[in-house]
Amino acid sequence: MFVPNAWANRHLRIVDLTLPMHPGMRGVEWDTTFTLERDGWNARTLRLYSHAGTHMDAPMHFDAGPETIDRIPLDRCMGYARVVHLPDTKPRSVIGVSDIGNVATTFLPGQILLLATGWSRHADDPARYRDALPALGTDLAHWCVERRVKLVGVEPPSVADVNDRAELTRIHRILLGAGIVIVEGLTHLDSLVGHEAWFVAAPLKIEGGDGCPCRAFAYVVESH
Repeated sequence: MFVPNAWANRHLRIVDLTLPMHPGMRGVEWDTTFTLERDGWNARTLRLYSHAGTHMDAPMHFDAGPETIDRIPLDRCMGYARVVHLPDTKPRSVIGVSDIGNVATTFLPGQILLLATGWSRHADDPARYRDALPALGTDLAHWCVERRVKLVGVEPPSVADVNDRAELTRIHRILLGAGIVIVEGLTHLDSLVGHEAWFVAAPLKIEGGDGCPCRAFAYVVESH
């Protein structure tokens, strides 16, 4: 497995950070196309919204640059992650620099920022999950640019209020325009709290894509 050389002889565990897809989830539909009994194999035809479930945004999603999902280098989709534990995050709250604690002063350029709000527990309540989500504040978005954050990962389906078009556009453009990869719809980030973590989000290589569902996971270093 690909991990930093410094971890080569340490005990590692993989944590899956991806929401399972199922019919009924926003933007997810599928039909049975072939069956083992009739055709000799099982296969489905999938219809997926490009920002369904756990997914990655490309700059062209908000006209923040020409880069499409297939042109995002894989080395920008993985890296050492700093996990901020925010279990008491309230609905419709705004997460600012003051909320990320000592990470605000110890974060190193090129690291990944993951916000563990526990919001994924609302994934089966679409109205709450999407319409009452906690969002990144403008100050935190600019801080990410200044500190050269490689990737921002969040549990809500968006980094910004989906019902405020101006704010939604502004926050995405600040991040994406600076080359910061955005991964939304993560889950189980609380499992990373207190551990060193190497985060990976692997999107499909869709030509000209504005975004794509991805499989996100992390290697964590166990203490024993």
